[in-house]
Amino acid sequence: MLRPSIFQREQYNLSNYFDEFQKSFFGELGGMFNSFKTDILDKGDYFELQADLPGFSKEEIEIGIQGDYLTISAEHKEESKEEKDNYIHQERRYGSYQRSFNVANIDTNSINAEYKDGVLNLKLPKLEQIADNNRKIEVK
Repeated sequence: MLRPSIFQREQYNLSNYFDEFQKSFFGELGGMFNSFKTDILDKGDYFELQADLPGFSKEEIEIGIQGDYLTISAEHKEESKEEKDNYIHQERRYGSYQRSFNVANIDTNSINAEYKDGVLNLKLPKLEQIADNNRKIEVK
């Protein structure tokens, strides 16, 4: 597989647009880790984050908050061994994902999570916004 040269222009498409929107909106920190696909929906008074994590069990998924960042981690280890006569067959499979999101404007005490059919759903309630205090003052 050939890697593009650093001097080549990256094709900008709709998929890139949404990835960049998500990164700027949630401040993704997961660039140095393996990643998984997410959809983020604005449901009015809360955001719904849907993360694709097929093949993982609920026990292999960890969600934590540190400061203003929510981190979703998933790690899967599987090992099988089969022995017959003089031949041995052994396989190992390992997968690890981690992704972080800025939740500074989220009520972190009210976050709910559910995992079903390979999709992790998080309900992220928005903090109540303080009334806009911007106004013009007339100069006399």
